[in-house]
Amino acid sequence: MKKLTTKRLILRAFEKDDLAAVHSYSCRAENILYVDIEPNSEEQAQAFIDRAIQKSFESPVTNYYYAVTLKDCGMVIGCGQLKVISREASVGWILHRDYWKRGYGTEVAEALLRFGFDELNLHRITAECDAKNHGSYRIMEKIGMRREGLFIASRPANKVTDQPYSDGLLYAMLKEEWEAQKEMARYIALPCLFEGFIDLPMLSDGVVHLVCTAKQPAIPEKKYVPAYIFAVCLGGEKIGEISLRIGYSGGLREGGLYYGGQIGYGIDKKHRGRGYAVRACRLLQSVAKAHGMHTLLITNAHDNHASKRVCEKLGARLTRVARLPEWHELYQEGHRFVNIFEWSL
Repeated sequence: MKKLTTKRLILRAFEKDDLAAVHSYSCRAENILYVDIEPNSEEQAQAFIDRAIQKSFESPVTNYYYAVTLKDCGMVIGCGQLKVISREASVGWILHRDYWKRGYGTEVAEALLRFGFDELNLHRITAECDAKNHGSYRIMEKIGMRREGLFIASRPANKVTDQPYSDGLLYAMLKEEWEAQKEMARYIALPCLFEGFIDLPMLSDGVVHLVCTAKQPAIPEKKYVPAYIFAVCLGGEKIGEISLRIGYSGGLREGGLYYGGQIGYGIDKKHRGRGYAVRACRLLQSVAKAHGMHTLLITNAHDNHASKRVCEKLGARLTRVARLPEWHELYQEGHRFVNIFEWSL
């Protein structure tokens, strides 16, 4: 069974010598507050280890039990599990109470997703937890999983209720969402230099020209990046508007710009179909480069064929049709998918 490595952890197959470590967390009431078991005896802990070891030798392995160990000393601090059924799987984890709130749970969960999607080529991975288990579902949300449902009285009761059943939460992620998340991380890491708005030269190609109507500063509390707003002009007539956002990480969450793009444009209806949007976009290249940006994203609604043609004429590359997350403003406006074009300047 392949070892999984994170920044601070190694996830490996269980061994006979792990008994004391496993019993040290499985016998503590705090650790199993939301799990349908009672505190384990040493015999029960040993039975779990024996079962985990047996599963690790199956071919193919379909139930991966990982001992979560600290990379610097090898100490076992918990367990991670990935259970495969066809091209889907469920994941779960438990950590010793002494190692909570240090980010280890997030590292374990990300490692399991990475293994499932990148190595096993799974289509979908789910995770479940008690609805009161805030620590667990916050990890699921942090690693980008979607909440798919709240199931009323669907689980055996947790230890903090006097009811016979507890409510359960189901989270999930698709491989396409995992790939988009990896791509998003790459864009967020791209360099960008913003030391203030620049003095703009005349932006004209002899046919259209851009007039800067606003320089919008960043709004940190909303995670909005700085932006330039331009009127697109033909002679003395304003025929549309175009904006350039400076940066790669911004919006409601870090990935807001991945789905929304750095460039937004709109041309008045009577002037459409004449290539003015393409010309306006090209005029923004020098501004973007002045801020150290050499790659821009332009996104459009999946059925916006006119905007797609603009991107194609610019030579932008369609990287994916992305499913919008529920937290994004475009999702709130009723959109469900966007085309994401990458434009190399």
